[in-house]
Amino acid sequence: MYIIETQNLKKYYNKGSEIEVKALDGVDLRIQAGEFTAIVGPSGSGKTTLLNLIGGLDRPTEGKILVDGHDIARLSENQLIDFRLHHIGFVFQAYNLIPVLTAYENAEFIMLLQKRPKAERRQRVTELLNAVGLQEQIHKKPAQMSGGQQQRVAVARALASKPKFVLADEPTANLDSKATAQLLDIMKNLNEKEGVTFIFSTHDQRVIERARRIITLDDGKIVSQT
Repeated sequence: MYIIETQNLKKYYNKGSEIEVKALDGVDLRIQAGEFTAIVGPSGSGKTTLLNLIGGLDRPTEGKILVDGHDIARLSENQLIDFRLHHIGFVFQAYNLIPVLTAYENAEFIMLLQKRPKAERRQRVTELLNAVGLQEQIHKKPAQMSGGQQQRVAVARALASKPKFVLADEPTANLDSKATAQLLDIMKNLNEKEGVTFIFSTHDQRVIERARRIITLDDGKIVSQT
């Protein structure tokens, strides 16, 4: 069984009374556990839309989104919220850290929502911040850290709940070359050592070069897979 499978996935948007935009137009996709996959394509090809649908942040116009064989497109809003909380990690282009919280508190936040015991939270967050090289930054708030450090906190937060997979939407877009290389090294290491499944939406050639699988979208369709 695949960890993620989409069947005839479509997402249409109506713009005005007559114009229909086909953001995704019949996408059939299969992702196995442990993949390090990049979804690529020009702007407007449907990359972010696909990630949002897989992550339960949006609903399809048509088709199925199977996660471990369960169609998340059929879940209620409350069920989707719970599903995202316990099964999916997100890394966004804009970091999306909470400004008033420290690096430790940001990484811990999802586990607090899950009501995990304090000792478990402490152990997991400490391990992750060490893994992403931020053991000296745990008490700093986002404004006191570089962009690369903030994105590493975001990766730690995404992994804190031990999700089934991590969706990363243009995670290196705001980073310089050094920070990008460091971040990709960290994610690749977590992928190989912990078996974390990563799915990227990206334009960044540096991400594409490290991906073990590349899926190319154009006009809402998969045009190639390598």
